Amino acid sequence: MKLGSALTNNSTKAMLLGSGELGKEIAICLQRYGVEVIAVDRYPNAPAHQVAHRSHVITMTDAEELRKIIDLEQPDIIIPEIEAIATEALLAVESEGLARVIPTARAIQLTMNREGIRTLVAETLQIPTSKYAFAQSFGQLKAAVDNGIGYPCFVKPTMSSSGKGQTMVKTPEQLEEAWNYAKVSGRVDTGKVIVESKIDFDFEITLLTVRAVGIDGNIQTYFCEPIGHIQENGDYRQSWQPQAMTEVALQTAQNIAHKVTDALGGVGLFGVELFVKGDDVWFCEVSPRPHDTGMVTMATQKQSEFELHVRAILGLPVDTSLQKQGASAVILSDIKAQDFFYTGLNKALALPDSEIRLFGKPEALVNRRMGVALVSAETVDEAKNRAAQAAKLVSIHSE
Repeated sequence: MKLGSALTNNSTKAMLLGSGELGKEIAICLQRYGVEVIAVDRYPNAPAHQVAHRSHVITMTDAEELRKIIDLEQPDIIIPEIEAIATEALLAVESEGLARVIPTARAIQLTMNREGIRTLVAETLQIPTSKYAFAQSFGQLKAAVDNGIGYPCFVKPTMSSSGKGQTMVKTPEQLEEAWNYAKVSGRVDTGKVIVESKIDFDFEITLLTVRAVGIDGNIQTYFCEPIGHIQENGDYRQSWQPQAMTEVALQTAQNIAHKVTDALGGVGLFGVELFVKGDDVWFCEVSPRPHDTGMVTMATQKQSEFELHVRAILGLPVDTSLQKQGASAVILSDIKAQDFFYTGLNKALALPDSEIRLFGKPEALVNRRMGVALVSAETVDEAKNRAAQAAKLVSIHSE
């Protein structure tokens, strides 16, 4: 691939659809190769807006608005960073040959909706998943749970991110409240929810999987070391790398990730979430982009997940090797404020081999992810403990 220089007549333009903390790191990596970056999001001054060459604020699910901004900027590459996007506009842009959509417009369409990806994985690819059903009414939901899903179960919007709208339901009395929450809390109301049975697993991993052009000119698949993580209400709180697992489970996990990402196609990095119990592995979800749990790679790998994504997109060599053991822990806000400040960074950064990344979000909200602590150490347990300590030392205060 030929690369021009930003802000010249020959520039290579990349448009980010979604400009949060993950998009910010992608933008920085793109700019290291002279790529002109246009960051788009639904709110002003998003993290990637602050480092891009240009930025725009639009309703991301409005196909007409999205198409107008694409036609205005005429990007060479479109890189979605969030789920809630008007995919019909991306399908049209790709079919007309106006830009490359990463990894493909079809992959974005399938993965943004839990119905599309679950149908592909469980029914077409025949990969093990939890028991599941889709419901368009509370009556359908109740029937699905009563007729095989059982309790406990998880009720989720078919389109959401970071655990929004997700509820673990332990008793029949909780089911209607979970239905109502899923209906109003998704990124987009698709008219359906998904209900899944609870799998008895030992741990959950993210297997970062990279599809990139190899030396022979063909697309090759590469894997990072597995990442373990803790979630609360479906949203990541801490991650570490590597997650110890049996060789059989690791090989099975890689086989599943290979099949899923091959079916989605294109190039780039995918975050494949899997449940593991002993040697057994079940598919959970896949994101066709860097994953929040993968922020730990900024402390552990020679090339972070963001660098891997960008290199794969630009047709450059990738290296998924692990250099250090490490962990991440999120810095959450416990206040709602537009005028706020941070304290404690000096104490957090005084811990050995620690780094802090503040995302630069323009508004603090209760339980909003505002930053992350990154730590490398001799052991994973040491890194996990130190990352949690570093995150707790950073506080957010209102003016």
